[in-house]
Amino acid sequence: MTILTLTDQPVAAHKADALVLATQPDGDGATLAPGHGLQRAAATHLKGALAAFGATGRVDDVHTVAMVPGVAARKVVLTGIAPKSGDGKPTADTLRLGTGAALRAAGTADTVIVDVPAGTEALLAAAAEGAYLGTYAFTAHKTTGTSAKGGRKTKSATGNVGAIRIQVADAKDRAAKATLKRAETLSAATAYARDLVNTPANILYPQTFADSVAARVAERKLPVEITVHDEKKLASLGCGGIVGVGQGSARPPRIVELHYTPKRPAGRIAFVGKGITFDTGGVCIKPAASMLTMKCDMAGAAAVAAAVMAAAEIGLPVAVSGYLCLAENMPGGNAQRPGDVVTMRSGTTVEIIDTDAEGRMVLADGISLAVESGADAVVDVATLTGACMVALGTRVAGVMANDEPLSRRVLASAARAGEPMWPLPLPEELRAKLDSSVADLQHKGDMYGGALTAGLFLREFAKDAEGTAIPWAHIDIAGPAFQTEAPFGHVGKGGTGYAVATLLDLAASWGAK
Repeated sequence: MTILTLTDQPVAAHKADALVLATQPDGDGATLAPGHGLQRAAATHLKGALAAFGATGRVDDVHTVAMVPGVAARKVVLTGIAPKSGDGKPTADTLRLGTGAALRAAGTADTVIVDVPAGTEALLAAAAEGAYLGTYAFTAHKTTGTSAKGGRKTKSATGNVGAIRIQVADAKDRAAKATLKRAETLSAATAYARDLVNTPANILYPQTFADSVAARVAERKLPVEITVHDEKKLASLGCGGIVGVGQGSARPPRIVELHYTPKRPAGRIAFVGKGITFDTGGVCIKPAASMLTMKCDMAGAAAVAAAVMAAAEIGLPVAVSGYLCLAENMPGGNAQRPGDVVTMRSGTTVEIIDTDAEGRMVLADGISLAVESGADAVVDVATLTGACMVALGTRVAGVMANDEPLSRRVLASAARAGEPMWPLPLPEELRAKLDSSVADLQHKGDMYGGALTAGLFLREFAKDAEGTAIPWAHIDIAGPAFQTEAPFGHVGKGGTGYAVATLLDLAASWGAK
C-alpha cells in the first residue's frame, strides 16, 4: 500500500529512489519550475538535460536523469505541469496529471520525493492525488514464483511505490496534513474502484462484489450500514428491472444499500451505480470484440461504493447513501427476451426492446429505492451508452438532469475533481420514442439520440409516489471509466476509478447548499 507523507527537509539531501521535479515551458524549450530548492550545479545540470531532451514542460512530457550531481536521490524525474497547448499556466488539473505521469515513469520504488509547486491546499491535494494514483498497478493475478507449498504465488493489488513524500515548506502545518490525509483517502478509494473494475468477471460477480464491499467496510471500521437484497428479496420488492436483467445468469442479481449517517446530518444525498459485472448483451448478444472489456460495465457501482466509503472515512457532515445495482447480463435459458414486459419497483410497466440496453433497467429500480429513502437528491453513475462516447469521446462524461441547479453542482464538482464532464439535454420531443403500445414505457428509442433517450427513460423513475419530480442527475461514464488506449497523467490502462472524486466532492459540498 502506498503511503503519503509530508517533508520539509532539503530536497537534494533525500536518499530516495527518485526525486520528482516540475518543469514548465520557457521559450522554445522547458525549464525547472520555480522553488525547486536545488543548488546551482544540480539545477544547471538538469537544465542542460532538458535542452538535450527537447523538453516542452507540458503534461505527459517526462524525462529521467540518473546520478545528478549534488542530488542524493538515485534519479530525477522531470515532469511537465503546463497545459498541452496554449500559454496557460499550471493548474491543479495539470499538476495532478503531471505528477501522475512522473510516478508512472518512476516505476517500482521504495521511496519517491515529489517537489512540485504545491503552495495552496488545492495544489497540494492535486499533487498528492496524482502521485498516489500514478503508482497504481493491478497485480492481483500476477504470479511471482513458487510458494513454500509448491504452488504459484500470487501478488496482491498494490501500488508500485512504497512511500511518497511531498515536499512542503512546513511538514508540521496542520492544514497541510489534513489536506494530505483527505487526498490519501480519496486516492485509496479511487484505487479500490479501479481494483473492482479490473477484477475479472469470473471472480467479481454480484455476490462477490457485495462481499468485497462488506469486507472493506469491516476492515477499515467504517460507520456504514450495509443491506444486501438477494434475488428473492428483489422479487418481493417488485424490482422487476434488475430481476429481469439477471435472470439469464447462474449468478443472480443483488442490490447493495450503503448508508453513512453522521449525527445531525446537514443534508442527505443518494448515489445509484450501474453494476453489470459482465455484459454479453443477453440474447441480443454483442459481437465478440465488443465483449472484451465488458467486465468494466460495473464501474458506476464501483465509483458509488468507493465514494460512500470515502465520505464515511473522512466523516462528512452529510448523510450519503449508495445503491449498487449488481447483475450479470447473460444469455442463459431463462434470459429476458425482446418483447417481454416487466413491472418495475415504481409500479411502471416496461416493454423490453433490446436486452443489451440493460443498464437503465437495473438503475431504474435503484433510483426508485433511493427516492423512497427521502434523499434530497439522487445522482446515478453508469457506463450506460456508446452514444455518449460518440458524442463526447473517451475522456469526457455526459451529465443529464431534471434539475438545473443540481446539474450545475455536479459539473462544478467535476471541475474541482479534475474529471471532465459536459451537460447534455433531455429534449422533450424525444420522449415519444419511449411510448409503448403494450406497456407504460418501452425502455429504448431508435438509433438517434441514444444517450438522451436513456436519460429520458431514467428521468421517469426520479419521482415520488405522488409523481412529483425529485432532483436527479445522470452521469454517463461509458467513455472515461476504462482506458484502453495509451496511459496519460495519473491514468494507466484499465479501470480509471472515474467519478469517485466528483461524487465525494459533491457530497462534501452538499451541506453548504
